[in-house]
Amino acid sequence: MKHDIPTKVNHAAQSLLAARSHDPFAYLGLHQDKTGWVIRLFAPHYIKAALLLDGVWIPFTRTLPEGLFEWRGATAPAIPYRIQLNDGHVTREVHDPYCFPNPISEHDLYLFGEGRFYQAYRMLGAQPMALQGVQGVSFAVWAPNAERVSVVGDFNRWDGRAHPMRTLGASGIWQLFVPDLAPGCLYKFEIRNRHTGNVFVKTDPYAQTFELRPSTAARVAPLPRHEWNDAAWLERRKALDWLHAPYNVYEMHIGSWRRHPDGRVYSYAELAEHLVPYVREMGYTHIELMPLSEHPLDESWGYQATGYFAPTSRFGTPDDLRAFIDACHQSEIGVILDWVPAHFPRDDWALAQFDGTALYEHADPRLGTHQDWGTLIFNYGRREVKSFLLASAHYWLNEFHIDGIRVDAVASMLYLDYSRKHGEWLPNRYGGRENLEAIEFLRDFNVMVHEQFPGALTMAEESTSWPMVSRPTYLGGLGFSMKWNMGWMNDTLSYFEHDPVHRRFHHNQLTFGQLYSYTENFVLPFSHDEVVHGKRSLLDKMPGDAWQKFANLRLLFTYQITYPGKKLNFMGNELAQGQEWGVGRELDWWLLARDWHKGIQTCTRDLNHLYRNTPALHDLDFTHEGFQWIDCHDADQSTLSYVRRARDGGFVVVALNFTPVPRKNYRLGVPREGVYRERFNSDSSYYGGGNQGNGSSIDAKAGSWMGYPASINVTLPPLAGIILVLA
Repeated sequence: MKHDIPTKVNHAAQSLLAARSHDPFAYLGLHQDKTGWVIRLFAPHYIKAALLLDGVWIPFTRTLPEGLFEWRGATAPAIPYRIQLNDGHVTREVHDPYCFPNPISEHDLYLFGEGRFYQAYRMLGAQPMALQGVQGVSFAVWAPNAERVSVVGDFNRWDGRAHPMRTLGASGIWQLFVPDLAPGCLYKFEIRNRHTGNVFVKTDPYAQTFELRPSTAARVAPLPRHEWNDAAWLERRKALDWLHAPYNVYEMHIGSWRRHPDGRVYSYAELAEHLVPYVREMGYTHIELMPLSEHPLDESWGYQATGYFAPTSRFGTPDDLRAFIDACHQSEIGVILDWVPAHFPRDDWALAQFDGTALYEHADPRLGTHQDWGTLIFNYGRREVKSFLLASAHYWLNEFHIDGIRVDAVASMLYLDYSRKHGEWLPNRYGGRENLEAIEFLRDFNVMVHEQFPGALTMAEESTSWPMVSRPTYLGGLGFSMKWNMGWMNDTLSYFEHDPVHRRFHHNQLTFGQLYSYTENFVLPFSHDEVVHGKRSLLDKMPGDAWQKFANLRLLFTYQITYPGKKLNFMGNELAQGQEWGVGRELDWWLLARDWHKGIQTCTRDLNHLYRNTPALHDLDFTHEGFQWIDCHDADQSTLSYVRRARDGGFVVVALNFTPVPRKNYRLGVPREGVYRERFNSDSSYYGGGNQGNGSSIDAKAGSWMGYPASINVTLPPLAGIILVLA
């Protein structure tokens, strides 16, 4: 049979057959011509089609054997019309995707193009919705350099000819509503580059769920069903004076906290059952989760993300994660999420060269390649990329009630010459090494978080002396709530690794930090980075025999909890892990059967609760009024002593002995006369120590000493710290 189709139609048909059509709606769907109304279908996997009119199925004419069908009539059928498709074995009844309007507004497209569309995750990706009374999924993707984009999936045999998308003008966005499609189906986008003609398949940058690794397809996520019960928590968070509140974080990697005997990881639901009560009992105020964004490789720990809007499917569904966070909030535990806007992996099925060009990254490797990690750097100057990243942060805060975001590798974002030699980087427009676009992005990120989510916090992992990281943007700062104090952490661990006999020569490593302690709102971190890659566990860093190692570790934690700044410890630190953390196994919980390890856990727990319940230990962390040296000069005996204060006048006295030699009758100046008692002693036998201490009370005598109006004589236990309070 000869198919007498006009030349113009032939061209459009051939474009569809060749999978090159950038505007399938111009040919497919319902149209009016000189002869009346015509409906065109392209169904390459079917041999018959019919249209439902007045309760009767009217056959289509198959105009091309490759799967083009037409129906013609004098009167247009009501939209949306139903069609019947038959592949020779099975008959399906569906609606025609090409009779539905575009649900994306011009305003949303404008905001996206301006880099200010914080809820882009509700426009792009796969959105279950009803259009004209028909349930289905709207797919949308940003691919401005594509000639043609199709959504492919298990619903169309992964055939890029079946569902070509329409382009939405200069926005670079492609969209198609696929009716009668339910959540749960798998999909990707097939893209043909307009310059090279190359065809490739990419996963959805805005996908909210993925199939389990190592598979890489996105999955249409159902609408959230979890009913939140944390309204009271969120209201308290809004009013919380976090600058003066306790903040003590348990950093953790979900997949290696605990595992089942057969090696299976704990699910979000099991974490709600086991982790939440453990963290509450231990006295931490927050959990910080290492990146949960979907990632293909376990060994990346989540820091090479491919799904910036998808909680990893390793541990359950998005609603399971919501329930876990809800359980945390109901137990008065905040949840911080580690987030990685600094770089992304090169996987050819993900963001890299997304539409055949450097879309999310820079084309020039001097700007776009992260040399340390072999990854790609986001192009922060591109406004659509900015919308992508800001929307990702908004998504986690809004959809999962996250209480804060810790931004990874901020230093690598701020400097154009980060880890680069001369000639391997490009200066900014002023000739400097500052990444001006990244600075603007970070400021906009922090403004968005603090404006949109009152009480939510942002933390920067920033390892340089960049000024005003945790100062407001209106003062010229980056706008973070807090900054990790990497200098304090490095100096402290370096000091502790010295044999006590040599510590007198490194005393300044403990005292130097006070020169800059109040230039930022600092967090004192002993994070996962300090217990991997040959750095050894905290316990293994400590010098001396077994007794000294454990005593040193108790002293380290006492020093951290009493020093100005908020606190963070990686999981396993509280167990005195003997080996480094390994992503493929659970923590060494069996160690708790040994007294010294159980003692470290008990010591950590008691310090955490003391910190929470003692305003002097957290109230003035960020101002010099909260800290005062008693004696910082006793290098010969390797001791430190200081006062921590609260706004209400309350105070504690802290004395630390960094040698294994007890210091008897050690005289300290104190702020007031009276009777002092030992509130905490890391040498207690409860913690595995030798139980040297100061009994139930210590009398402070009047008389100026060390600049204070009274003094006390105490015993400083070996490799231990004591905390004294006025009785």
